[in-house]
Amino acid sequence: MAKSDSESDPLWQDLDWAIGQMLIMGWDGTEITPQIRNLIEHHHLGSILLTAKNLKSAEQTAALVQELQTIAHRAGHPQPLLIALDQENGGVNSLFDEDYICQFPSAMGIAAAGSPDLAYTVAKATATEVSAVGVNLILGPVLDVLTNARHQPLGVRAVGDDPQEASQYGIATMNGYKDAGLATCGKHFPSYGNLDFLGSSLDMPIITQTLEELSLSALVPFRNAIATGRLDAMFIGGCGIANAGMNAMHACLSDQVVDDLLRNDLGFTGVAISECLEMESLIQEYGVKGGTVMAVEAGNDLILLCRAHDVQLEAISGLKLGIENGIISKERVYTSLRRVLRMKSACTSWEKALNPAGLSRLSKTHPSHLALSRKAYDQSITVVRDKDGLLPLTQSLLQEEELLLLTPLVKPLPASAATKSMMEKAALKNGGASLHDKWIHQERGAIMSGEGVFRELGRSLARARHGKLLHTSYTANGLRPVHENLINRASAIIIVTADAHRNGYQSGFTKHVAMMCQMLRSTGQKKSLIVVAVSSPYDFAMDKTIGTYMCTFDFTETAMASLVRALYGEFVPQGSMPGTMRKTKKVVKNRQQWLVEAYERERDSNGLDELLKTLARSSTPSLPYVACRAQSFELERFNPSIEECHFVVRNSSTQALYGFIATYFTKGLGAIGALFVDPSKRNVSIGRSLHRRAVKALLQKQGLKKIQLGLSFPGVFPGIPVEESGSVKSWFAKVGWDVQFPRRVSNLAIADLPSWSAPEGLTQSIQRNQISFDLIHSLENGESVLNHVATHASPDVVELYKFALQAQDCGVVRAKSTNETLLGVVIVCKPGSVLATYIPILNTANDGSYGGVVAPVVPATAQSTLLLQGLVFMGVRQNKAHKSAKSIVSWALDDSHELLGAMGFEVQQTFEEITNSPEHWHDLL
Repeated sequence: MAKSDSESDPLWQDLDWAIGQMLIMGWDGTEITPQIRNLIEHHHLGSILLTAKNLKSAEQTAALVQELQTIAHRAGHPQPLLIALDQENGGVNSLFDEDYICQFPSAMGIAAAGSPDLAYTVAKATATEVSAVGVNLILGPVLDVLTNARHQPLGVRAVGDDPQEASQYGIATMNGYKDAGLATCGKHFPSYGNLDFLGSSLDMPIITQTLEELSLSALVPFRNAIATGRLDAMFIGGCGIANAGMNAMHACLSDQVVDDLLRNDLGFTGVAISECLEMESLIQEYGVKGGTVMAVEAGNDLILLCRAHDVQLEAISGLKLGIENGIISKERVYTSLRRVLRMKSACTSWEKALNPAGLSRLSKTHPSHLALSRKAYDQSITVVRDKDGLLPLTQSLLQEEELLLLTPLVKPLPASAATKSMMEKAALKNGGASLHDKWIHQERGAIMSGEGVFRELGRSLARARHGKLLHTSYTANGLRPVHENLINRASAIIIVTADAHRNGYQSGFTKHVAMMCQMLRSTGQKKSLIVVAVSSPYDFAMDKTIGTYMCTFDFTETAMASLVRALYGEFVPQGSMPGTMRKTKKVVKNRQQWLVEAYERERDSNGLDELLKTLARSSTPSLPYVACRAQSFELERFNPSIEECHFVVRNSSTQALYGFIATYFTKGLGAIGALFVDPSKRNVSIGRSLHRRAVKALLQKQGLKKIQLGLSFPGVFPGIPVEESGSVKSWFAKVGWDVQFPRRVSNLAIADLPSWSAPEGLTQSIQRNQISFDLIHSLENGESVLNHVATHASPDVVELYKFALQAQDCGVVRAKSTNETLLGVVIVCKPGSVLATYIPILNTANDGSYGGVVAPVVPATAQSTLLLQGLVFMGVRQNKAHKSAKSIVSWALDDSHELLGAMGFEVQQTFEEITNSPEHWHDLL
């Protein structure tokens, strides 16, 4: 790759300049300090992290960033500074300005709204705002999967516990950031979604999952985001890893995590950013100098040091010492430099950096962003349960009845008007100290009260009902006489909880009130109870004793305003719980009937290709989507013996396919060869609608004897993938399939064919049993083969053999006895065979060097084990003769994978083929 002008600047030959580009640093203060100026001017610092402690308003931020860039420009920096910011929305926003910067829901709140398009639009709006004040790198999206959702500190910052959903929303968010011109940074690699907190507060939280477990869950969104090619940077977490394959005290200091897992295994070529090296556990363990050198050795390109100037200087000294001692090579430094400079070139320029759009752009976008904010919050509000029909309050609470609001004392979110107001009032009481000074120096107790946020909630509720509201707080002191008196007065009680699973007093208080209300109801009193979780939705998600339970996913003013509108019926909440807890949406939308249309090649093939790419990005690599194309399902053009009829659910305006199902019919066999639904459209009955239409079409075929789930030809899905068979199998059971007696179908491979040799004694056994083999290539000699297959296999396998005998790059190996009786057959195909289009596992090599041994058909006899191994051996010999790198056996039945394992094959994919009688769907006849 040719170097850009910025990369070839002779200034970078000075190692001090190169080292400066490998550091990202911050400071405390809303104005430029001598220390941060010194770092930019004399230590050539190339990247700045801004936090809430630096930012007072949009106007001040734009001026501050412009001043930082001006200092760098005057100091001779060839490229502008990277200006990084955490602006995740929800509870994590470094910049807040109610006049110009909008508040949007958290990642989980956006996912609750159920729209990746909304995630994209919100992310683009957020990025547009922070870009206007000069930010060019946003620390997002969060790609963590909450594997252990109830006990993780990330909470609503993550999408949820489903890897595919986390991928879908993470990538949508990333695309929104990118399309607004910002560089993106996925976090927190390898995962903050399932941490064990052991030992003292100085110890690192630990990941205990194995690499295999991580690969199937936590790493899926990271892998998929990397695969898009649009992720510029990756934030390496500050956690430990302890499992059988890896042992690292600090992930960001481990080459196993950065160089091996992130770069070699997942193929990431962007900028790796370390966790802040000022964390106490790291300082105590290694010291800043040693930690900085280790971080670079591990493969990090940007080393984060948040704010302590003496520590920052120590880190610079440590890097220089590491180079002098030969621990860090110059090439290592310049590798990181190139990555950082390329990211800068993509997201900034001096023209852009020195002239931020500022308030003029923010003024133009603010009205539309406010409307988007309200829309997003309204769509995220979720009613998990309303067993007693208490919502809306306009229908369940009379005007003369009293409403009680009980709220916890919690720390308000930094990005809120309530916090800002509290700070300004506190500053006046303390001799006019600045808001920023109070932010830094105030005692913890001074900001623990969230009364400002919830007091405004109370006022809004009172205004909405045009009447009186009772409102008081509750604490760890539990249910007090004041609470009991108010509960006795009120006809309806709303309890707010915020992370009750981490604040046990909230859970205890709420359950106590629920029991009290139940007792009072038993005496004939009206005591309606509504619980609202304003942070983690898991507080009472599984506690059915709480009959009416709502979630808002954060407690900003905008969220609370949407909550009031939902409580009083201005809109019907449509949000749903995240990931595997997505119950509400299923209940609401399972009855939905989708318009199913017949698949049309010219109209739908491009949409099907895009759907397959989406599925490949959001599934495990062992599933066949990546090598599959629309034409993989199209057989009828060259095979009149097979009737095919495929169906789609699509968006007729955008031509996007939401779902696809493939059906085939030949010689009494009706089969479903594939059923796909876009991951973002699952759980809303698309699959059910497609399945019902497909089965109905098959039942109308004359002479139908059985219906099969899974197909050898095309062999995209020979059955239900075993690695997904739990939930998928139960889904098919619910739509009418008897799944109790599946047939196991496996695909296997010899990974290193050139060095493979036959098992000892195999050829001698074949000779002793007087079995001979030959290879035929045409239908002229194939009648006996097709008769044999028709006798011992299903009609789809017959069509597979018929196709192979007509293909120039395929053949059939026959096993025969001494009297020329046919004993068994197998298909053999060259690398890059036409058959690979329809059997994706043959088409997964980039260089097309996989040979195939497909669909061995051997009847059950005393010789069947030897016949199978002999046929496969002959096929492998053919593959080897054709210089194949691998030999693939496709469609090995039942326990034959064990016999082939003894020959050196390893299982790649396993499926369960299901066959039923048409009577299972008699209601559709």
